[in-house]
Order: sequence, then C-alpha cells, then structure tokens
Amino acid sequence: MVDTDTFLTTLYVMVDDFCKSELSLEKEPGPEAALGKSEVLTLSIFSQWSRFRNQRDFYRFAEQKLRDAFPTLPNRSQFNRLARKHRAATVAFFLHLVEMLQARHVLYEILDTSGIPVRNVKRRSHGWLAGMANIGWCTRIGWFNGFRLLIAVNPEGAITGFGFGEGSAKDQPLAETMLALRQQSHSPLPSVGRPALGPCVADTGFEGEVRHRRWCLLYGADVICHPKSSSRKAWPRAWRRWLHHIRQMVETVYAKLMDFFRLDKERPHTLDGFQANLAAKMALHNFCILLN
Repeated sequence: MVDTDTFLTTLYVMVDDFCKSELSLEKEPGPEAALGKSEVLTLSIFSQWSRFRNQRDFYRFAEQKLRDAFPTLPNRSQFNRLARKHRAATVAFFLHLVEMLQARHVLYEILDTSGIPVRNVKRRSHGWLAGMANIGWCTRIGWFNGFRLLIAVNPEGAITGFGFGEGSAKDQPLAETMLALRQQSHSPLPSVGRPALGPCVADTGFEGEVRHRRWCLLYGADVICHPKSSSRKAWPRAWRRWLHHIRQMVETVYAKLMDFFRLDKERPHTLDGFQANLAAKMALHNFCILLN
C-alpha cells in the first residue's frame, strides 16, 4: 500500500513534467492564480478517491493535511473554478497516460456504456442540469436521471477513451459518434482518444449487421458483437461465453470507477464541473495502473 505522501509526490512530479513538456507555458491574462496548473491537476485528480465523500470533504482534508505541500491553497470555490478551467489539461494528461501505458497497442478493446446519475432517484424538480441530463434506463441501477457514459477499455483495464451523452441516449449512436471522432486528426472531443490497433468488442446493445458494415466502411472500425439470442444468426453458447469472458474487464473497470472513485455519487451543479471531475477520475484510474 502506497502512503498518501508518496502517492501525491509521484503524481505531482508526473503531472508537472507533463505540463512543462506538453502544455503551453504562456502567461494567461488577469491576475496570477493561487495555484499553478500542475498543482490544480494534482489536487483535482487526487480528490476523486472514495475516501472523500464529496468535494467539501476533500477540501477539509486538504486544508488540514496538505497545507504544507500546497501553501497557497485558496478557498474551496476558487479551487473548483480552477479545476473547471483546466479540465482540458486534465483530459490531455489522461491521454498522455494512455500513450505511456501503450494502451492502444493491443489485440482488441472493449466498448460499454453505463448510467451515471446526477440526482438522487427520489428527488423531484428539474435539477441543476436541466436540459442536459435526463431520464434513462440502465440495467445496473434501473431508471436514473443523469448521463450515459461510454468508455473504451483495453484487455489490461486501461481506459483508452471516453465520452458521454444524455441519459436517454442509445448505445449505437454514442458508439458511432466516438468512432467518427477518433478518425479526425483534431477531434473537437479529444477525450474519445485514438482507436486501438485491434477490433472493438461490445455487447448486444451495439448489435446490428448493417450498422457494423457502415462503421467498417466509414471509420475503419471492426466491431465484434454477438446477435441477440432470438436472431436466426445467433451464436453458439460457447462463443457467447467466450465473448462474455472477454467483456468482464470492462465490468471490472466500471466497478472500480463506481466503488473507488465514487462515479455514481456525483451531484454536479454545472456541466463543466461534471466534465472536470469525470476527466480526473479517468486520469486517476490510468495513473493507478501505471503506478502499480
């Protein structure tokens, strides 16, 4: 078990080296921020552990335990603004970890979606993200109000790309959007990452023979997905069990995101806050794999 000081020091050194070598160091207009970009990224990534019930709980810990390491720590609202401001840098660090892990150089990667609630199930009213999050269905949690997250995972458990849509979004449109964006040299949504060298493995939520042929023709993406059991082209049971065995890794990754990084306990007030926290969780997951 790595102690907190060692973990934070290792994370900060890696983030600082990345910021100095990969990101622009031009001075931004306005007064100088209380924390540098490296410090903001380090704290925002570290704050995603489930040992902290929420951001308020993390900040109490930071003010009591981390003041010596971060003497210019501002108040909580100012730190949250800085984390939202640097969310693109957090995504860039996540992609940097993907390259360090050589996570795309694999035989295949696995696609899957899951519901991410942003309101308690029994809470009424439109919530903070009205018009962005909405009602959807997920086999893991049932009906929920929130977003639908799509991730791509390699066989070792590293996340190679992610994106999200409204809770009612279907698996196939989300996957097609990710595959299309991955083919662009300058993607407007860089978090989707770059495609792996091998095919994509998915469950029946992504099935459709015509759709798969179109994806292969337009985006060069081979998607392996067994047809529904009621289909005339249904696979033998041994093949289906083989595919389910391969897909266990993405289920494990989702379980870690939920249990260790409190993904299902997010209650964001703004969309950019949700994006910043989500990118930090993905970066933390890959950093832990690299550290281990």
